[in-house]
Amino acid sequence: MLRLEGIGKRFGGLTALSGITFSVIEGSITGIIGPNGAGKTTLFNVATGIYPPSEGAVLLGEKNISALPPERRARIGLVRTFQNIELFGKMTVLENVMVGLHTQSKCGFLACSLRMPWQMSEERRIREKALEWLDFVGIPDLADVEAGALPFGKGRLLEIARAMALEPKILLMDEPAAGLNSRETAELAELIKKIRDLGVTVALVEHDMDLVMDICDQIVVLNLGTMLAQGTPREIQENPEVIAAYLGESED
Repeated sequence: MLRLEGIGKRFGGLTALSGITFSVIEGSITGIIGPNGAGKTTLFNVATGIYPPSEGAVLLGEKNISALPPERRARIGLVRTFQNIELFGKMTVLENVMVGLHTQSKCGFLACSLRMPWQMSEERRIREKALEWLDFVGIPDLADVEAGALPFGKGRLLEIARAMALEPKILLMDEPAAGLNSRETAELAELIKKIRDLGVTVALVEHDMDLVMDICDQIVVLNLGTMLAQGTPREIQENPEVIAAYLGESED
């Protein structure tokens, strides 16, 4: 589904990433872990087009998308969420999801506001679809609430609903459990599995090791901008280099 081939990224004289190569398999959940400063978010920024790679290539399926801007990548199915939630705070929860759907519709947000008959029909379709996504993430009762008034955990769910409205082939999630309590994290784990079960491939950067080990099919470990290891959760848990660099030495 997604392949990062020899990815390097430099900022002036600082090398943030070097020689990163791995594939995210279609239909899987892939976790990307590593200490702070390992390059995880930088890697996501390269994959989604926020940063161009200094070397290497980003491939979606067989297509090299290294030169495409973020909005073009989103249109062909590569969508992400952010560690810091990005919502339209003065819009309602429903309107936030509808904005995402308008980018995929025949008429844009402004065109639909002209209220022509065909535009009104399209607007009804978009509204219904937005409500379906709110129901999918479990917050249909908050549709008319102003997004800026949501508690943090509900805002995270709204961000996921809006991302899913773009109909991604692959969803990249940057620390989706950040700021969530244990109950919210458990609910998030089930939601990510539901997203995978819809046929959407998932890759996530995450510090919550219980979450990563619970839901991921494969894990990629970064350290100091290079790839330290790749494998199943069990393989990663038993890898001595990973234990020393990140997971911590076990006590005798």
